[in-house]
Amino acid sequence: QVQLVESGGGLVQAGGSLRLSCAASGRTFSSYGMGWFRQAPGNEREFVSGISWGGGNTYYVDFVKGRFTISRDNAKNTLYLQMNSLKPEDTAIYYCAAKRRPYGSNIYYSRGDYDYWGQGTQVTVSS
Repeated sequence: QVQLVESGGGLVQAGGSLRLSCAASGRTFSSYGMGWFRQAPGNEREFVSGISWGGGNTYYVDFVKGRFTISRDNAKNTLYLQMNSLKPEDTAIYYCAAKRRPYGSNIYYSRGDYDYWGQGTQVTVSS
Protein backbone atom coordinates (compact mmCIF):
# COMPACT_ATOMS: atom_id res chain seq x y z
CA GLN A 1 0.00 0.00 0.00
CA VAL A 2 1.15 3.56 -0.64
CA GLN A 3 0.14 6.83 0.97
CA LEU A 4 0.16 10.00 -1.11
CA VAL A 5 0.46 13.55 0.22
CA GLU A 6 0.11 16.55 -2.10
CA SER A 7 1.58 19.98 -1.41
CA GLY A 8 2.39 23.18 -3.25
CA GLY A 9 -1.07 24.54 -3.88
CA GLY A 10 -2.03 28.12 -3.14
CA LEU A 11 -3.36 31.40 -4.48
CA VAL A 12 -1.74 32.82 -7.59
CA GLN A 13 -2.61 35.50 -10.13
CA ALA A 14 -3.48 34.59 -13.69
CA GLY A 15 -0.32 34.02 -15.69
CA GLY A 16 1.58 32.84 -12.64
CA SER A 17 3.11 29.47 -11.81
CA LEU A 18 2.89 26.81 -9.14
CA ARG A 19 4.67 23.52 -8.65
CA LEU A 20 2.69 20.74 -7.02
CA SER A 21 4.41 17.85 -5.31
CA CYS A 22 3.06 14.44 -4.33
CA ALA A 23 5.15 12.57 -1.78
CA ALA A 24 4.63 8.82 -1.65
CA SER A 25 5.36 6.47 1.20
CA GLY A 26 6.66 2.95 0.73
CA ARG A 27 9.35 1.35 -1.36
CA THR A 28 7.36 0.58 -4.47
CA PHE A 29 6.66 4.08 -5.81
CA SER A 30 8.83 3.45 -8.85
CA SER A 31 6.56 0.62 -9.95
CA TYR A 32 3.37 2.70 -9.98
CA GLY A 33 1.83 4.55 -12.87
CA MET A 34 0.94 8.03 -11.65
CA GLY A 35 -1.57 10.68 -12.53
CA TRP A 36 -2.85 14.14 -11.63
CA PHE A 37 -6.56 14.88 -11.51
CA ARG A 38 -8.47 17.98 -10.52
CA GLN A 39 -11.94 18.82 -9.29
CA ALA A 40 -13.54 22.22 -9.44
CA PRO A 41 -16.67 23.05 -7.39
CA GLY A 42 -19.73 21.47 -8.93
CA ASN A 43 -17.68 19.47 -11.40
CA GLU A 44 -16.56 15.88 -11.58
CA ARG A 45 -12.96 14.97 -10.92
CA GLU A 46 -11.14 15.07 -14.24
CA PHE A 47 -7.87 13.71 -15.54
CA VAL A 48 -5.13 16.28 -16.14
CA SER A 49 -1.89 14.40 -16.79
CA GLY A 50 -0.27 11.00 -16.41
CA ILE A 51 3.21 9.52 -16.35
CA SER A 52 4.48 5.98 -16.72
CA TRP A 53 6.32 4.17 -13.96
CA GLY A 54 9.74 5.00 -15.38
CA GLY A 55 8.85 8.54 -16.42
CA GLY A 56 9.49 7.94 -20.10
CA ASN A 57 5.88 8.31 -21.19
CA THR A 58 3.68 11.27 -20.37
CA TYR A 59 0.29 12.55 -21.45
CA TYR A 60 -1.61 15.81 -21.04
CA VAL A 61 -5.17 16.75 -21.74
CA ASP A 62 -5.59 19.49 -24.30
CA PHE A 63 -6.53 22.23 -21.87
CA VAL A 64 -3.16 22.02 -20.06
CA LYS A 65 -0.91 20.94 -22.90
CA GLY A 66 2.01 23.32 -23.29
CA ARG A 67 1.42 24.86 -19.86
CA PHE A 68 1.78 21.96 -17.41
CA THR A 69 4.65 19.49 -17.06
CA ILE A 70 4.45 16.24 -15.15
CA SER A 71 7.59 14.57 -13.84
CA ARG A 72 8.68 12.13 -11.19
CA ASP A 73 11.78 11.44 -9.12
CA ASN A 74 11.68 7.79 -8.18
CA ALA A 75 14.73 8.16 -5.92
CA LYS A 76 12.75 10.70 -3.87
CA ASN A 77 9.38 8.92 -4.17
CA THR A 78 7.89 12.15 -5.47
CA LEU A 79 5.62 13.16 -8.33
CA TYR A 80 5.50 16.74 -9.60
CA LEU A 81 3.25 18.96 -11.65
CA GLN A 82 4.76 22.22 -12.86
CA MET A 83 1.95 24.58 -13.79
CA ASN A 84 2.74 27.69 -15.81
CA SER A 85 0.56 30.35 -17.42
CA LEU A 86 -2.21 29.57 -14.99
CA LYS A 87 -5.75 30.63 -15.81
CA PRO A 88 -8.74 31.21 -13.52
CA GLU A 89 -10.34 28.09 -14.98
CA ASP A 90 -7.46 26.05 -13.55
CA THR A 91 -8.87 26.73 -10.09
CA ALA A 92 -9.60 23.36 -8.47
CA ILE A 93 -8.45 20.85 -5.91
CA TYR A 94 -5.61 18.86 -7.45
CA TYR A 95 -5.17 15.20 -6.58
CA CYS A 96 -2.37 12.78 -7.32
CA ALA A 97 -3.16 9.12 -7.84
CA ALA A 98 -1.20 5.87 -8.13
CA LYS A 99 -1.92 2.76 -10.14
CA ARG A 100 -0.50 -0.58 -9.11
CA ARG A 101 0.94 -2.91 -11.73
CA PRO A 102 0.59 -0.70 -14.79
CA TYR A 103 0.93 -2.48 -18.09
CA GLY A 104 4.23 -1.51 -19.68
CA SER A 105 4.51 2.25 -20.07
CA ASN A 106 0.77 2.80 -20.38
CA ILE A 107 -0.87 5.98 -19.20
CA TYR A 108 -4.20 5.63 -17.44
CA TYR A 109 -6.92 8.26 -17.80
CA SER A 110 -9.85 6.98 -15.79
CA ARG A 111 -10.39 7.55 -12.09
CA GLY A 112 -11.34 3.91 -11.73
CA ASP A 113 -7.94 2.79 -12.98
CA TYR A 114 -6.16 4.22 -9.96
CA ASP A 115 -5.77 2.44 -6.66
CA TYR A 116 -4.53 5.14 -4.29
CA TRP A 117 -5.32 8.84 -3.92
CA GLY A 118 -3.95 11.76 -2.02
CA GLN A 119 -6.10 14.18 -0.03
CA GLY A 120 -5.73 16.98 -2.57
CA THR A 121 -4.25 20.46 -2.60
CA GLN A 122 -6.20 23.62 -3.44
CA VAL A 123 -5.10 25.76 -6.38
CA THR A 124 -6.81 29.12 -6.78
CA VAL A 125 -6.04 31.39 -9.73
CA SER A 126 -7.31 34.95 -9.51
CA SER A 127 -8.07 37.07 -12.56
